[in-house]
Amino acid sequence: MINDIIENVEYKDLVSAQVKQTIEFLIEQNEEFAITANIDAITFNPQLPQTTFEQLSKFSLFVLSNYTYTTIRLDDTYIYFEAGFGSENFGSTVKIPFYAIFQIVVQESILFVNSVATVDKFTKNLKQKSLNVFKKNPNNKNLIN
Repeated sequence: MINDIIENVEYKDLVSAQVKQTIEFLIEQNEEFAITANIDAITFNPQLPQTTFEQLSKFSLFVLSNYTYTTIRLDDTYIYFEAGFGSENFGSTVKIPFYAIFQIVVQESILFVNSVATVDKFTKNLKQKSLNVFKKNPNNKNLIN
């Protein structure tokens, strides 16, 4: 069954490596691109204003060109870039795990599709784990209702 494959952690790691290698190739070629990513796994720093965040769809498109393209950084697990959001162009650094990138698009054509990005057990658990770590820190008790 397909779910046995796309929900397999080893397959997630394989696809993550493929996504990273594809992005590295595009950067080496100096090729601007866009990605569609599962918003549930994305971290914004600073956090987007709530009204701006609510306008994003579950799979949001990020165009990595011009200034945003020059800010791309990669590590073993994530792509980072700076972008502006909403009519006020609110600036934030975007951090996306490679497995949460659903599509890589070049010149309006889909270059890569990743079905693992649709698996909630990977993206939802990430948010919950972050929240649990936050809650366990005694210095954050005054921030929690």
